[in-house]
Amino acid sequence: MKVFENLESVVRSYVRSFPTIFTKAKGYKMWDENGKEYIDFFAGAGALNYGHNDQKMKEKLVEYIMSDGITHSLDMASTAKAEFLNKFNDVILKPRNLDYKIMFPGPTGTNTVESALKLARKVTGRTDVISFTNGFHGMTIGSLSVTGNSMKRKGAGIPLQNTVTMPYDNYVDNHDTLEYVERFLEDSGSGVAIPAAMIVETVQGEGGINAARFEWLRKLESICKRWGILLIIDDVQAGVGRTGTFFSFERAGIKPDIICMSKSLSGYGLPFAVTLIRPDLDIWTPGEHNGTFRGNNHAFITAAASLDYWKDDTFEKEVQAKSEMIYQFLTKMVETYPELKGEVRGRGFMVGIASEVDGLSNKISAKAFELGLIMETAGPKDEVFKLFPPLTISEEGLKKGFEIIEESIKSLVKEPVTN
Repeated sequence: MKVFENLESVVRSYVRSFPTIFTKAKGYKMWDENGKEYIDFFAGAGALNYGHNDQKMKEKLVEYIMSDGITHSLDMASTAKAEFLNKFNDVILKPRNLDYKIMFPGPTGTNTVESALKLARKVTGRTDVISFTNGFHGMTIGSLSVTGNSMKRKGAGIPLQNTVTMPYDNYVDNHDTLEYVERFLEDSGSGVAIPAAMIVETVQGEGGINAARFEWLRKLESICKRWGILLIIDDVQAGVGRTGTFFSFERAGIKPDIICMSKSLSGYGLPFAVTLIRPDLDIWTPGEHNGTFRGNNHAFITAAASLDYWKDDTFEKEVQAKSEMIYQFLTKMVETYPELKGEVRGRGFMVGIASEVDGLSNKISAKAFELGLIMETAGPKDEVFKLFPPLTISEEGLKKGFEIIEESIKSLVKEPVTN
């Protein structure tokens, strides 16, 4: 590990939580240079929803590379891009009765968020954007301005302006937070101007695995429509099946004006992002927003291959069945180990336990790593240990992971409750 300590910036973070050198990965497993096997309940922070080195995607990518297929093309036309566009439209958008223009803003989550904010301001002529408490939208300046975490915001080094933070669903106990939002919009003395957009995650990943209720999301959409505010859904982490459906907002029955996607969209862990834009909002001047690596053709190839998982509802049903297993396990942990002072949070494969015991979630995560399982923590105080297994994990893999988590909990609290 000395090479990383000596040569890499101190800004590195995950290597501190998982201090070993990884050499190989397949499916839901990883191995380090000592040959130790780990179960991956981290999945690249949600960038590996289909696991490591999916066989079909790998074969398609290797075949493409060996045939000297285009690697880099900015936003020129390529066969790889055409295949992805057609397949995404046919497999994802049309069956869900969704009509969006597909924009390639640059290859990361923060790129798609920046483009969404820029377009919303261009379309409406307004400057402000409403975001929500504990939201996380990226690390560049615009994305940081709509991010809640104070440590990350401080890293900007400048004032973050033209944004207003409003309370997320259930942020204030027993209060309808959207009534509060509406009051601010209606009151000319509130100091809050009508914004260009509202940006929200349906499940907040970094912010603590907080899941907004579907009725809250529907009301948010209705408020946006009433006031002519664009609704941006940040599906960078919650999308691509992570919450049980391809888009995280499907069960709410809403149709956002703009959707931000990245992370698992490439299917293989390759950098890739899109911004989905309601067609009448697509008023860009050519080149007005761009990026050198927006034409990552290797990602087009694997992303198109990944969509085979969604050609019918088989995969989605499997994900939802395994989601129930995960939820039942977490509920059992909270009931069996009251010393956790735990609360189950999240939806689908984007779940965790929030512990009121200061520092306990970090200790459980660290112990799990010792025992051969990789998972991280989330929330303002890292109070949530979160489960992000690949969606493709087997039931056997899930159960092995559950055993390690329970062993980690048991080693850090007193004896479990017995009936």
